[in-house]
Amino acid sequence: MDTPRADGFALFASDLGFCGIAWGPGGICGAQLPLGSEQATRQRMYRRFAPAGELAPPPEVRLAIFGVVALLNGERIDLSGITLDMTGVPPFHRRVYELARAIPMGSTLTYGEVAAQLGKPGAARAVGQALGSNPFAPVVPCHRVLAAGGKAGGFSATGGIKTKLQLLLNERAAFGEPGLFDGI
Repeated sequence: MDTPRADGFALFASDLGFCGIAWGPGGICGAQLPLGSEQATRQRMYRRFAPAGELAPPPEVRLAIFGVVALLNGERIDLSGITLDMTGVPPFHRRVYELARAIPMGSTLTYGEVAAQLGKPGAARAVGQALGSNPFAPVVPCHRVLAAGGKAGGFSATGGIKTKLQLLLNERAAFGEPGLFDGI
């Protein structure tokens, strides 16, 4: 998948750790959930968005950062107004991301439900693969998509399922599986 050209990227602190966001002429071209340390997140952003460097974000990106921090803190906020540059994103992934962005905070769908809404019943695994390569998390809230039966399913961010469940806890999402949050 081609990545859009980034003009710059910035790191910012959240309750989960240091996140990153990159931008270019077409909007936000990538976001990064924490990787355990500020330095690890910075290195990942340099690898993903070279030759762009770390810069002070422009006003529209500062607003996106404010929104992401609010979301990660469990505040009710709608990030659907953030413009994403989906250059190089395959058409099916784009449709999955657009549908995931429409899932309201505090709500969830299963991979199968997303596939069905896309008119592709039986494509739950493909939905999972698209969300597993989501370059915009959490602006594209892939954490709101669960496995069948309300089970957590996968999550590729640092911390894996624990991070996914923490994001969902922050959003006060409803789950049907007893004990889903045990051990958090």
